[in-house]
Amino acid sequence: MMTPGMADSLGQSPPALSVVVPVYNESGNLVPLLARLRPVLDSLGLPVELVFVDDGSVDDTPGQLGQLAQQDPRVRSLHLSRNYGHQAALVAGLAAARGDAVITMDGDLQHPPELIPRLVARWRAGYDVVQAVRREPADLSPLKRAGSRGFYRLLYAISHLHVAPGAADFRLMSREAVNAFLSCGERCRFNRGLVQWIGFTSCEVPYDAEPRHAGKSKYSYRAMFRLAGDAIFSFSWWPLRLAGLAGVCVSLVAAAYLLFVLWARLFTQYTVPGWSSILATVLALGGVNLIVLWILGEYVGRLYEEVKQRPIYIVRSAKPQAAPPQSDAPSRAAEAQAASP
Repeated sequence: MMTPGMADSLGQSPPALSVVVPVYNESGNLVPLLARLRPVLDSLGLPVELVFVDDGSVDDTPGQLGQLAQQDPRVRSLHLSRNYGHQAALVAGLAAARGDAVITMDGDLQHPPELIPRLVARWRAGYDVVQAVRREPADLSPLKRAGSRGFYRLLYAISHLHVAPGAADFRLMSREAVNAFLSCGERCRFNRGLVQWIGFTSCEVPYDAEPRHAGKSKYSYRAMFRLAGDAIFSFSWWPLRLAGLAGVCVSLVAAAYLLFVLWARLFTQYTVPGWSSILATVLALGGVNLIVLWILGEYVGRLYEEVKQRPIYIVRSAKPQAAPPQSDAPSRAAEAQAASP
């Protein structure tokens, strides 16, 4: 395994800053993105690498990445064996990044590259996580906006993780924060929550999101619901507690109804035929049981995925050869201290 320190000893000086961009069928955005990134990165005066993660694209994205790497030696590309999803592609890019600080951003130009100097300035001021927060989404429907706000409020209420509604995956993380993040090995990932969970010093930088330059968003309503489920079931036990509470409430109501039926049968002459009340009770209890089983199934399914220990992603090829994951690598400061006499 090649750590940053080993790269130094081989004459391959690791960059000070890595920019990780996961892409999926973004052939229409790569050239404009790099055209805007180059002057911004040149102005920083830092050694920089660009790590593009091709998440199983089926358009001309892989070919364009090869051409960009020939034009700019700072460009590296990882090509995953299939489409693993945006969250897994981010993990792959972070694992391959070698910089003292790593910026993650989308490849559709909704994350403005011109904000990068402000993120770097906050990192130099001592923050380990600098989160970019959009003021107002440029092309988000009112339904998605309301759903996003409601989801993050619910997430904070049940898990006490504060994730700003406009906080996507546009952020800077220090090497120490990246290593801590990569040490979290779960497969059903909600990266925004994990970044908050690791607990490093953080700040927020607001920005105005731009419309997509080309193509359409890969986040459908189905994908958003799946991501929301991963967030809720990964960071909170409250669904299980609510299921238990619902079972207790229904049981108490059923017990009270049973007492009423016994009282009516023993102390009155009036008897109800019973079929409607019995049917209603059976349906109510059956509905609660199905809800509880569904919630339990969500947790058991996630346990099943974790127990299999399959990799989060598989890299088919890397151009040029990418560094292996850094999740278990010590920081450069720790390596220097260990190497000193």
